[in-house]
Amino acid sequence: MPTEAVRVLRDTSADPEFGPWLAQASILVVDDEPGMRNFLMRTLGPRCRQLELAADTDEATRKLDQNHFDVVILDNIMPKKNGVEWLAEQRAIGFFADAILMTAYADLETAIQALRAGAVDFILKPFRSNQLLNAVARCLDRIRLQRENYVLRYELKATSDHILLRDRLIGESSAIARVRDTIARVAPLPTSVLLTGQSGTGKEVAARSLHTLSDRAAKPFVPVNCGAIPPDMIESELFGHLKGAFTGAERAREGLFLHAQGGTLFLDEISEMPPATQSKLLRVLEDRKVRPVGSEREVPVDLRFVFATNAELEKEVQAGRFRADLFFRINVMQIHLPPLKDRDGDAVELAALFMKKLSAQLAMPAVPIDEATRRALSAYGWPGNVRELRNLIERTLILGRFPDGFGQGPVLAPAGGEGGSLADVERRHILSVLAACHGGRDEAARQLGISRKTIDRKLAAWDG
Repeated sequence: MPTEAVRVLRDTSADPEFGPWLAQASILVVDDEPGMRNFLMRTLGPRCRQLELAADTDEATRKLDQNHFDVVILDNIMPKKNGVEWLAEQRAIGFFADAILMTAYADLETAIQALRAGAVDFILKPFRSNQLLNAVARCLDRIRLQRENYVLRYELKATSDHILLRDRLIGESSAIARVRDTIARVAPLPTSVLLTGQSGTGKEVAARSLHTLSDRAAKPFVPVNCGAIPPDMIESELFGHLKGAFTGAERAREGLFLHAQGGTLFLDEISEMPPATQSKLLRVLEDRKVRPVGSEREVPVDLRFVFATNAELEKEVQAGRFRADLFFRINVMQIHLPPLKDRDGDAVELAALFMKKLSAQLAMPAVPIDEATRRALSAYGWPGNVRELRNLIERTLILGRFPDGFGQGPVLAPAGGEGGSLADVERRHILSVLAACHGGRDEAARQLGISRKTIDRKLAAWDG
């Protein structure tokens, strides 16, 4: 029998009976019987986004190499190779999609073999269309819940700070208005975006705004802090791995690239990515495929990339710490987030909003912001930017008043005060917080709202 493959694409709306995710699903059907393929095409084609049909495992293998599928539905008894054998082979070389096995023979041994091979559901022939659709819906719900759980766990592990105002850029200054206008223009496009600016200026907020305003808003937004992942683990975290790929890899796991499938991947502190991983990221950007650790197969990905850095990447390239070809590849559309000191009046507006949100979150009464405090908020240089302002408001709520010396003493120094430049103010402020923490860089980073690596880098530069 000649190999047969049919590709069906549909622009569908959600089917309320089988959940909202079926309409966006990509499904591969593998069956050697033309009648069954036709039945599955009529059942699934009008309800899912993409349906591909293959008449044998050889054609199915080629399709897996070319496309990403959410669910694979395969017959067990086929010429050359049965479905269980093929599924086990594909799992071993890098196949992460859910698989539903169809069979006319309901024996216990086949069911056990199917589960060991990685099938997540089992359908007995003959079956009705709603039985199949319910099985597919269960798979899609399982995939969604697993990915949401993984991403939420990652976010909780990656940051100890409370997440506030992360979905919108607050402020009426002309500087932040220009940023919002640029984001609105580029958000609908597939173009990669590089966000630059000092730590704490709201780069993740801008990235979330890009995602929310794009046609990927209903898909995952996955933030990754490259500076927070140990260098020896970052490849596995991003690309995923197969069982046994390295010591401790007891089971196969999708990486963050695949968890963001169809959505937006936000790579923060991109300058901290190790050189070896930079090279692999460049391949992903060029080919739109990822190779999990230990896998022989490259898995196609459909992602919108947003990058961020508080370092000057041009200098990092000149120093040999960042690949020049990767810099030119990600620097398509650059958006600079202005420091808080350049956002006239926004500090007062943000302080009032933080006061309202945090007082409710901490169950503490809000502290009034009088005119003198407003002037101090406007006059200060904010070397720690929005994060520093947020931390100040939290301390104020805990104390029940603004800290002693606010606006004039060591807690806050007015912009343009002793030392002249913003860099001098920043240096004095970081060193004073370090001194107050008895040299503890981790605690100082937490209080300042910046990463430990940022403190390390600045201290090394100042010592140099």
